[in-house]
Amino acid sequence: MSQRQTAYDGNYKRAEGGGSVGGSSIVGASTLQQCIHPPGSRMRDTRSQQHIRHHSASVLKQPSHSEPADLVKRALDFKTQGTQCYKDKKYREAIGKYHRALLEMKGLCRMLGDSDVSSRSPSSALKTMSHSALTDEERGAVENAELECYNSLAACLLQMELVNYERVKEYCLKVLCKEGENFKALYRSGVAYYHLGDFNKALHYLKESHKQQPSDTNVIRYIQLTEMKIRRSTPREKEAS
Repeated sequence: MSQRQTAYDGNYKRAEGGGSVGGSSIVGASTLQQCIHPPGSRMRDTRSQQHIRHHSASVLKQPSHSEPADLVKRALDFKTQGTQCYKDKKYREAIGKYHRALLEMKGLCRMLGDSDVSSRSPSSALKTMSHSALTDEERGAVENAELECYNSLAACLLQMELVNYERVKEYCLKVLCKEGENFKALYRSGVAYYHLGDFNKALHYLKESHKQQPSDTNVIRYIQLTEMKIRRSTPREKEAS
């Protein structure tokens, strides 16, 4: 989330009174100024200016109080921006946008009273909260956006030159906890486990994704590669035992 900073110019210009050269003129000018601005009024003016400065500063320091609907909108906006960055092949920027969206969702949960949202997903936290805080439409939008963010984060990481397969697996499993038959999460989990060397788990997730889309050539290719790895590793395990 970008933060907006408000610049405040606290400089005040004061008009200086001038006098002509000569003692009597200066004294006369001083007396005239005292008549126009008596000492008491100067003190009141000074206090008034101090009060204005203090009030202005206090107004600037007051945090803006967002409504739950505002946080929902910001989360969805960041997710949309992330999707556009992904389409433009700006994967690092997309990752940043998706993370911002998830942070807004967690901020929403904290606003609604969940102080332990860091240890669980926003959608799980929202299910335990009062339904009066959000409309059913807003709640559903947050839950769907969360899954899309995690799925898209995994997709972005797979496009990087150095892929963090552990993180890909983590994001995909978050999706599968909510949607156990999500094709993309199943397939990417299989790919992640394959590259992490856990071929049995890789084969499990790849076959589950194959059930969803039997004709997908990428799934078929990874199943073949995984089965080949398992066949090669089995004789070695027997020899070692």
